[in-house]
Amino acid sequence: MDDPPGERRVTQSSARDRRDAALRELHDRYAGSLWRYVVSLTGRPADADDIVQETLLRAWRTEGILDEDPEQLRGWLFTVARNLVIDQARSARRRHEETRDEQPDQPAADRTEQLLDTMLLQDALASLGPHHREVIVRAYFGGRSTAELARELDVAEGTVKSRLHYGLRALRLAFQERGVTR
Repeated sequence: MDDPPGERRVTQSSARDRRDAALRELHDRYAGSLWRYVVSLTGRPADADDIVQETLLRAWRTEGILDEDPEQLRGWLFTVARNLVIDQARSARRRHEETRDEQPDQPAADRTEQLLDTMLLQDALASLGPHHREVIVRAYFGGRSTAELARELDVAEGTVKSRLHYGLRALRLAFQERGVTR
């Protein structure tokens, strides 16, 4: 037969009172030794306060743990405290990492494609003969006209045009060999 509602409340209240009393006894019996143990691991009394509090809170939340044999309970408490010290050492707060609303640096654009294109161009240019490579580099990357190139290289302007024509043709073929179809 079911308990009357008022009696159930009294039973739940008395169970909570017993758990609270067991936790107070647990605190009185083990808090000091737990605190010294945690300080010996961390060297920080403030951390020890937090870890002892969390350890006792976990004991209170764990069903049936307060009913255990005191010596087994002691081992459980020290294991929980040790694990909390390890967790704290691994945490971002311990490593002094902080979150911020804004990013510290502006993100850089992904230049991977540009880098690969540059490498491909250098490789294709290296496959050209020296005369063709020289006029292409000076004309397209140096911004020189065919007349300026003819004077600099001490060759006829028609020779510069011919070297540009055949050099670009060879460059196009080098790109095709490398799978570039642009």
